[in-house]
Amino acid sequence: MDLIKKLTGKNPEEYENVAKSLVDNSDVNLFAKLVKQDDFLFDFVRNNVSNRIRRACNKNNYLNLMNFLDYYSPSYDTMIAEVLYEYGGLELLPVMKEIFIDSDEGKKAYAAKYFSYVPKEYLEDIIPLIRQTAKSEFEPLSTNSIDILSKINDEISKAEAYEALKSNDEFEQYKAVKFLTTYQAKDALNQIINVMKKSTLSENIASEIPYLVAPEELAKSDDGILVLCNIVNAIPEIISPGAAIDYNLFNIFEDLYINNLTSTSAVLLRLAKDKFAQLTENEEYLFDCDKNVKDEVYAINSLLSGVNKNKLESLLYDELYDESDFVFFAIDYVDELEELETLLDSSNQTLILKVLTLLKEKQQLTSAHKELALSNITSQDIRMVAEAL
Repeated sequence: MDLIKKLTGKNPEEYENVAKSLVDNSDVNLFAKLVKQDDFLFDFVRNNVSNRIRRACNKNNYLNLMNFLDYYSPSYDTMIAEVLYEYGGLELLPVMKEIFIDSDEGKKAYAAKYFSYVPKEYLEDIIPLIRQTAKSEFEPLSTNSIDILSKINDEISKAEAYEALKSNDEFEQYKAVKFLTTYQAKDALNQIINVMKKSTLSENIASEIPYLVAPEELAKSDDGILVLCNIVNAIPEIISPGAAIDYNLFNIFEDLYINNLTSTSAVLLRLAKDKFAQLTENEEYLFDCDKNVKDEVYAINSLLSGVNKNKLESLLYDELYDESDFVFFAIDYVDELEELETLLDSSNQTLILKVLTLLKEKQQLTSAHKELALSNITSQDIRMVAEAL
């Protein structure tokens, strides 16, 4: 029988023997095969395997894990780092520093995870390098490096990220958001949300925010509900349907509908109603999801199918004004021609273009609409698109 199947299976006698042999014999080939299976194994299976390997380690064989460092996997880096530090302690520090300086990014990511267990005073000489690797394009190395900087409360790197939030480059802003959320800079929340509101990467930024503050807390404010709107909108293209469980969306939606139905929460619920119906109507969206995720998505769809759509949509009109952060979501569900026509006199030229597009989709666009819209559009790029409608 395939050793990977035994290691990932349910028979304790089989997986314990394979895990013991893997560590005792430093079976690099088997570990390499295991790492290649990462994308094909559910999270709980990878967690089980990691725990099985962890239990097979002891003071006599733990150094054999060093031979696995050539094959990076985020599924096993915490386990390997814990074992190396538990049994090797600071004696391994010179070797791990050498790896961190001279090796490829995968091995550096393992070393960085090991450093997260090392007291700050022993890391002073490599903190400048850790600040550099925190900006690595290899996300596990970046994440592990930022974790270290957070644990040692490195103010220099944090200040650099705050400054990057002010950049005119949206990708630099997004990198700063990822740094600050990984760093757990909770005092950056308001600034991150303000960046999200203006960015074309709003959904990507929103997907990072739950690492900083719990979704249940987000649901208590309009700004937080706006974050949740962007998160829902990002499923499944940017955010996995697994967010349904990770972000406790069922309970959030249920509580908002029963206890806190406002114009902003109505926008979120109306958006979610369509999104989860879409997820359940097309099997491709849930194909790679485990049973728990699928069950949760269907449960949310059932919940939202039962809400009163007219009740939700009657509240959306309170968000149909220029300054509303929710107007771009709300107008997708507006049928009244007069309400849409009013927005053609907006000072937001992107909003005007959105309204023109909706009018055309509804086959209600007239020359008078275009004339009014074009009289308020000064951006040449937007004007060209509007004229082509």
